[in-house]
Amino acid sequence: MDESARRRIALGVAYRGERYHGWQSQPDGQTVQDHLEAALAEFAVMPVTTLCAGRTDSGVHGLNQVVHFDTPLDRPAFSWVRGVNRYLPRDIAIQWCQPVARDFHARNSARGRRYRFLVLESPVRPALEQGACGWVFRPLSGDAMAPAARTLIGEHDFSSFRSAECQAASPVKQLRQIEISRHGAYWRFDFEGSAFLHHMVRNIMGCLVAIGQGHRPASWMSEVLAARSRDAAAPTFPPDGLYFVGPVYDAVHAIPQTTPAMSWLP
Repeated sequence: MDESARRRIALGVAYRGERYHGWQSQPDGQTVQDHLEAALAEFAVMPVTTLCAGRTDSGVHGLNQVVHFDTPLDRPAFSWVRGVNRYLPRDIAIQWCQPVARDFHARNSARGRRYRFLVLESPVRPALEQGACGWVFRPLSGDAMAPAARTLIGEHDFSSFRSAECQAASPVKQLRQIEISRHGAYWRFDFEGSAFLHHMVRNIMGCLVAIGQGHRPASWMSEVLAARSRDAAAPTFPPDGLYFVGPVYDAVHAIPQTTPAMSWLP
């Protein structure tokens, strides 16, 4: 096949992560990538290999996971969306599709990535929203968590928030924003950075919750960051309620930054 005849297609994918062993393909076939590529192959009647903007772990959800693939097929964008969704499980759905330039790369073209953590503060555990939110039964203090979060803004060595399984070449990342807001019984934590280490957001959340519940002072976050040791930080917060909001691209790529799924969260 003449490579010049192949088209590059980008997709935005939303999914609930509870039933899957993360994004990346595994031998058991129970990952989001495995189901997406199987559905693409059914629709395209040929194998399709995808590359994503950011891998997610088991239990983590995606609101606008961006993937790209190359194909010789020439089909309308809406055809890819409706056709592939027909073969996907009910908790995975393509939100949009568009052709992109051949030099676009879902991962390498991203200038940043965004995550959101939704946490219920309640004396009783969640039921209807089980898996869709984290849970704390002790009250959190936004006044305590906000200054602790500001400590992490900027370019730092985030080794204290890095899992032992992390394969990143460097622990140095730029964290651009952490916004903490209260919505009724729910707390929302919005993160944006150049990139994130394995379990970095969940490990930061463990520390923020410890500070928010008064177990540690806000100044402790500076000590954890300076230690550059995972042993200095709090336990990893569970994945329930963690959403990969999506990557950030230069406007020239015209990649959608929102999906209807985003308006569902507080």
